[in-house]
Amino acid sequence: MKTDQTMHGVRMMIAFCLVAPLIDVASKLAVQTVPVSAVTMGRFLVQVVLMVPVMVVMRLPLALSRGAAVLLFWRALVSIVSTYCFVAAVQVMPVADALAIAFVEPFIILLIGKLVLREQVGPRRLGAAVVGFGGALLVIQPGFVHFGWVVLFPLGTALAFALYILITRHLGYQMAPEPMQFHTAWIAVVLLVPALWLADGTGLAGLDPAWPVGVAWLWTFGVGLAATVSHMFVSYALRYAPSSTLAPLHYLEIVMAVALGYLVFGTFPNLVTWAGIAVITASGIYCIHRERLAFRPAPAVPRR
Repeated sequence: MKTDQTMHGVRMMIAFCLVAPLIDVASKLAVQTVPVSAVTMGRFLVQVVLMVPVMVVMRLPLALSRGAAVLLFWRALVSIVSTYCFVAAVQVMPVADALAIAFVEPFIILLIGKLVLREQVGPRRLGAAVVGFGGALLVIQPGFVHFGWVVLFPLGTALAFALYILITRHLGYQMAPEPMQFHTAWIAVVLLVPALWLADGTGLAGLDPAWPVGVAWLWTFGVGLAATVSHMFVSYALRYAPSSTLAPLHYLEIVMAVALGYLVFGTFPNLVTWAGIAVITASGIYCIHRERLAFRPAPAVPRR
């Protein structure tokens, strides 16, 4: 792969890390007055609206193969779960704390590869996964005292997003990022409509939907806008650069999340949370390093 293409992918990944935390900030602002279910629906509705003109201008086909349609259904479903869990978490938790816990996602992918897909995963990478989860516990433990069971929502996000990444890898061989984003969004809306209809009037916190009021419309739109733009950035990044090159850059997202959390909400991680972030980041980078070594071609044996 050409160096200029790789650097373009790196720039796209950095752009993702700068934009993605805006999803969390907009979600936290919106969910103060809008139910979690309505913010989740808004995220996908806005994505549909934004992607329709893209599909028209680029004249992209709407037809889907049966295999792609099945994968898109599951991609939309896990995306709903990932979004709902994280919005529910940041409703009461600081953005950086919730994101730190959700960063166990690379280790979940590793374990799924080992236990479900029967991929070769050595003891060093498994050990790093265990250490990384221990880092998450450093964040969860004090959070559990302050916030209760809600600290488990980011773990739900991590699991759902790990499945989202695995599905996206398979879909990436079948379609471009634009139709993938468009189809995922409208399928998610179709799945959410009956769920919200059934929850309407039940009074269940986080599920019973309600329309945004006033400035909450702006925050809800911001969730969908930031999600659409950031996911396009990461999709294109993976087109130009290998995932092993881009993966370590993902941890830059926590830096932006901490900065925005402090500027917008006045929150700053405590020492225990910083320790957990450091452990998770170091373990993740080590896993990525081992992944590179595992797929490095063997040196050629010189002929005598």
